Amino acid sequence: MQRLAYENEKLARRPQGHNGEYFVVCTLYYTPKESGFTFERGFDATPITRPGLHGQTFPRDFLRSVKKEGFGRIVTPVNGRHYIRYNGGNSFAFASHPTGGGGVLVDRYSAAIRSSQGSLRHGAIVETSSPEVQKVFGSTRWKIMDTGGGLRRWQIDCYFGEDEPLGPGKLQGRPRATTFEYDYANARIIN
Repeated sequence: MQRLAYENEKLARRPQGHNGEYFVVCTLYYTPKESGFTFERGFDATPITRPGLHGQTFPRDFLRSVKKEGFGRIVTPVNGRHYIRYNGGNSFAFASHPTGGGGVLVDRYSAAIRSSQGSLRHGAIVETSSPEVQKVFGSTRWKIMDTGGGLRRWQIDCYFGEDEPLGPGKLQGRPRATTFEYDYANARIIN
């Protein structure tokens, strides 16, 4: 947090101010797939239900992951819906697609921020300059379509897409395809 504040203060002190350029930390969120939450892989796969799920049961750790990530892909669709979403509190609902405030999330293009930060706001298209982010996501361009209550100032949470979790515990917040946690980047608003 100190480094982010320091670098952004430097940018703000320039004669032109931020001028659409920020120093950010890029993190990752994804849509976990129910299929990866098995006892064999070390998860608590005890079948449970929650309000809004109409008695349908899902692995306990899968629902914990959906609560953190916002959405999860289910193995067996319910009324043609392939996802469940977290509604807040202890409530869930079935959904057709993972969405954010700006519509359906797009793999390796959608992103979330805490709240508007100058021109770094909902609807902005941002280009990041991190080789690590480029390597993991295959992208440097992001559209801010979502917000996250747990996000911090100067954080851009990049949407990876769907995957099974990397592992149980803290690893269930990571897709199986990568061990990426975060990287710093310059971010420029391009729209």
